[in-house]
Amino acid sequence: MSKQGAEVVGCCSPLARQPLTAEQSSELARVFKAMGDPVRLRLLSLIASHAGGEACVCDLTDVFDLSGPTISHHLKVLREAGLISGERRGTWVYYLVRRELLATVAAVLVPGEDRAPADHAGSPS
Repeated sequence: MSKQGAEVVGCCSPLARQPLTAEQSSELARVFKAMGDPVRLRLLSLIASHAGGEACVCDLTDVFDLSGPTISHHLKVLREAGLISGERRGTWVYYLVRRELLATVAAVLVPGEDRAPADHAGSPS
């Protein structure tokens, strides 16, 4: 995700409070699409839960019954969506989850507190 894309996602209010713009929905869709694959979602979880909050690619490849290039492709998709960052150290790349983007995406999904659900609006409790 571009720096501009991160800003677009970062400025979104909860979905129930205000409709997304076309640009915001496009950027969010990229993030959700990246997380929508079971392998990528598991990679994201493995990296986030790894000791120290970062994982070497060497720690990730043995978990899956997939080739190295396939794992690299999935990591690239996560990186391009802005969900992870990578840092080369010698011959290995270490990945870190961008928790600020995850927090922003989670905040977009939280319903606004000032609106009642549409199917319950006006009905007595």
